[in-house]
Amino acid sequence: MRIFHVCADRFTELDDLPESLPGSGFLWIGIDRSGFETHTAAIQERLQRWESSPLVDLHISDLLNNQLPSHYDYTSWYDILVFRRLAAGAGSDQLLIDDEHGTMTSVRRTLDIIDTSPVGFALFDHVLITVHPADCTVREHFAHRLSGLAAGGEARGAIRLPASPADLMLRMVNHMVDNYLDLRRLLTRQLGHLQHELLSPKSRFRDWPVLLDSRNALHLLEDTCEDQRSAMQEWIDALGDWPAPADPAAQRQG
Repeated sequence: MRIFHVCADRFTELDDLPESLPGSGFLWIGIDRSGFETHTAAIQERLQRWESSPLVDLHISDLLNNQLPSHYDYTSWYDILVFRRLAAGAGSDQLLIDDEHGTMTSVRRTLDIIDTSPVGFALFDHVLITVHPADCTVREHFAHRLSGLAAGGEARGAIRLPASPADLMLRMVNHMVDNYLDLRRLLTRQLGHLQHELLSPKSRFRDWPVLLDSRNALHLLEDTCEDQRSAMQEWIDALGDWPAPADPAAQRQG
């Protein structure tokens, strides 16, 4: 579990859950799924003290569920968003190759490394809890990025530290959407090789299981994108007149 205090131009990592909320800014608690299960009682006790409401049992189950599709829910105290990321998992760098160097083995490996693990968000007025897969790089990316912003290491002055828990959540969702571009590039190259083998008059195509698995994988990705879009749209609709920078990002999933 990593705990951060985000305030104006300061981004500070805390050693433990504070007894009370800071006087300004907000807290970001980033934790992996197993850690969240271990520390649920401590987090619940602090939420009761900080925001006058802990997480309900159903939403704790949602955040712990590794199989849950993207969806949105809310209470009068907080919002819950589960966003199932689309990314190329470990080993993908070796598969980002030219089409003419592709093989049926690399196509099969591409299908095997597609990662659709969910990231959960519990959004309060002054607290953001993010629950990640054990190997998720999103938390570490933002911890490093926001530290750089606070230290003045970011070259583009227009980029500022998040002003609210909702702002940080939107940035994380947009980052996960952008990661889908790497996966799409990988799929395009490997499936391009598969199409070339299928249509080549000199080829005696026999890898029908790979072709069927590829079709099933694409259907799975399409369904995951639709769930992502629906979850974000529900959240945007619930916000009413709130400006919705995440909407274009969700649309890019198509």
